[in-house]
Amino acid sequence: MKKALSERILNAELDEHLEGRPHRRQRQPPQRPFEEVGFDGQVEHDAVDLADRAGTFDPKLIAKYQRRFLDFEVSRYARGMTVREIRGHLEELYGIDVSPDLISAVTDAVLEEVGEWQNRPLDAIYPLVFFDAIRVKIRDEGFVHNKVVYIALGILPDGTKEILGIWIEQTEGAKFWLRVMNELKSRDVADVLIAVVDGLKGFPEAINAVFPQTWSEPASCI
Repeated sequence: MKKALSERILNAELDEHLEGRPHRRQRQPPQRPFEEVGFDGQVEHDAVDLADRAGTFDPKLIAKYQRRFLDFEVSRYARGMTVREIRGHLEELYGIDVSPDLISAVTDAVLEEVGEWQNRPLDAIYPLVFFDAIRVKIRDEGFVHNKVVYIALGILPDGTKEILGIWIEQTEGAKFWLRVMNELKSRDVADVLIAVVDGLKGFPEAINAVFPQTWSEPASCI
């Protein structure tokens, strides 16, 4: 996903650069090694260099020959900060001066990629899924609100961990968890063998309403 986001950012910046220009885009081989550093550590992969035929494209958000790329702030704050705030944030922290139009274009591209990830098909069976929610402060339309982030973490048969989904709501409740279960089912999940949950009243019942054979286990027992 991080690779896809970085390529979306580069493409959006190139589109903005080429607007009103006769130059056509081209992919510029070879691919360059690329290290992305986020809260979960370093991830090294190849990011595609993009160029216009006139050779005038000089990306700012992911600069040429840049090997370390911190989590992109526009993607992180896109839903909570104004374009003006994002622009000032990028200039203050990274010394990057970009146009409001570019920020809007990149934000739209990033959110589209995130939306595709949120709705991607899932595996049919998960041996183990951790369901949890945490309370966080989130900036929304210029104001900071307390919200609940719902997380479903699946464990595959080979032990691989996969985030099945992340949802944000005002409060935690079994009714919303029921909505989460229905969404997972609509994304091709047929069964969850063991669900690890907290002590929220009605939570196991919400799970079994969609996955009747699932065994719910309190997190303290794992």
